[in-house]
Amino acid sequence: MKKIFLSFAIGTAFLGSGPALAADPEPLLEQTGDKVIEWRRHIHRNPELGNREFETAKYIQQHLEDLGMEVETGVAHTGVVALLKGGRPGPTVALRADMDALPVTEEVDLPFASEVTTEYNGEEVGVMHACGHDTHVAMLMGAAEVLAGMREELNGNVLFVFQPAEEGAPDGEEGGAELMLKEGLFKKYKPDVAFGQHVTSNLPVGVIGYRSGPLMASSDEFRITVDGRQTHGSRPWGGVDPITAAAQIVTGTQAIVSRQIDITKEPAVVSFGVIEGGVRNNIIPDNVFLNGTIRNFDMDNRAQIFDKLKITAENIAESSGAKATVQILEGYPVTVNDPQLTTEVLPTLREVAGDKRVLEVPKVTGAEDFSFFAQEVPGFYYFLGVTPEGEDPATAASNHSPRFYVDESALQVGTEAITRLALDYMASHKED
Repeated sequence: MKKIFLSFAIGTAFLGSGPALAADPEPLLEQTGDKVIEWRRHIHRNPELGNREFETAKYIQQHLEDLGMEVETGVAHTGVVALLKGGRPGPTVALRADMDALPVTEEVDLPFASEVTTEYNGEEVGVMHACGHDTHVAMLMGAAEVLAGMREELNGNVLFVFQPAEEGAPDGEEGGAELMLKEGLFKKYKPDVAFGQHVTSNLPVGVIGYRSGPLMASSDEFRITVDGRQTHGSRPWGGVDPITAAAQIVTGTQAIVSRQIDITKEPAVVSFGVIEGGVRNNIIPDNVFLNGTIRNFDMDNRAQIFDKLKITAENIAESSGAKATVQILEGYPVTVNDPQLTTEVLPTLREVAGDKRVLEVPKVTGAEDFSFFAQEVPGFYYFLGVTPEGEDPATAASNHSPRFYVDESALQVGTEAITRLALDYMASHKED
């Protein structure tokens, strides 16, 4: 990860003076509040899956063009990007929102509930913004309107990144943040830092959760095929049993995390989600298929787990006369909040949400492809609570649930937070 372009002296000065360095966006924020809710409801009613966000992209494009920005479309298939050039010299700040929905049939009784259906994996399914990406888009559209109204006062530039396919691209396709970078997004616009936010039911409405350093886990898939030799169940010595070999692999690989990785450094987990093999009780099959996930918070540990998983599976299978073929599909890396940037922006978040409503949260074993952006430049990613007051976040329907619910009063906090993060960072790093 690149070092943040900030001396310790400048960072200390910023912390001492607080977010008042930036121009006041409050009047414009008040004007956009109702619009953000309107935009969110429109997008929620019309969700689209990853790499298929065609109408969502058009909706965003029109808004940004109406604000007088030069807009780039078709980035990583359906992504929308716009650069707002400020009136004064300074850094370029990237603000990111993800656009895609999930193949989930909505069960929330709302007047703007999704009724969209589509074909997914050969089945007719509902489509829903069950992870809250509709709110992310709406809040960033609001920030764009506020910042565009202040362009002459901006001490730098703002890069608005509306990203497709955060939940993953369809099979056989590339997508998301990784593809945006592969196509040269950051090489072209050269942002100095990147900010992103995500709504969550795990926090009360309007509460902001953050963590310095590793925040969200890497997410990788593994596939193991164990090849044996078919025989009758009454005489297993007549063949090679891939089922017993597979069972030993499931058990043996648990020692990778518990015995072979230094988990005092960062936690990790290896989980099996699929075991498939055989069709009849008295027939030992030719092969067994295993499928699972690896979650981890350290990139060096991640590489070790990959190597040890392959060695463990292959050697266990060989010991019983079978053969294991291991395939690892790398997913999202660890989402890491730059520690110096985290320290720098906390006064802004506390100014927006209140001192007692900005909380350090535990590591999250879910994954995020904002991690790719944060590998290129110092990044900061945080959570925004959307569970209504009086409801226990511990029992609220989680993100990805068909009953996921957003208290829309959180959108005001989120819009102001992402706006002020950009303003305050630019103000503290302005060029003389």
